[in-house]
Amino acid sequence: MAETRDEDFALFVRETRPALRRTAFRLSDDWYEADDLVQRTLMALHRHWDRLDRRDRIGAYARTIMLRLLISDRRSLRWSREVLIELLPEPAPISDPYALVGERLQLMDALSVLGPRQRATVVLRYWEDRSVEETAQVMGSESSTVRSQTVRALKALRSALRAEDDGNAEDAPDEQMSGPCGGPRLNR
Repeated sequence: MAETRDEDFALFVRETRPALRRTAFRLSDDWYEADDLVQRTLMALHRHWDRLDRRDRIGAYARTIMLRLLISDRRSLRWSREVLIELLPEPAPISDPYALVGERLQLMDALSVLGPRQRATVVLRYWEDRSVEETAQVMGSESSTVRSQTVRALKALRSALRAEDDGNAEDAPDEQMSGPCGGPRLNR
């Protein structure tokens, strides 16, 4: 009786282990964790092998065991990774909630000083976090052009922001002059 039980279980393992392993990988996204999960599933299944009546539904039962083991592991990991400290980490309070709005408006004014290509370069490089090569591809220009446009645009932005910080926009540096399309142009 024990031999037929072990033979039945061994046959089941040979037939379903590859499928269980693939399912475990889809659940865990790690082959090592998937192997452990399959092994633990088969161990749990082996404990109840004698009491299982419907042999045609054991595969579904094994997948249910596997899913419950994974959920249990993830729940226990969530709590075991928690680090206790004396004080709760609180964010630093913002003294003026509208200060960030003011800074954003100031930055938008400074960006309006730039020409269209320089503004596009700054937006693509720093707001969209693109590389020089990606920016050059989007703009249809060379990488060296993007680098030089970025340097000039940042210099103009610093000057415009410095002039706004001083409180008088009339003291804008000599580098900025109106271009032919109404946009600023940088002297070389």
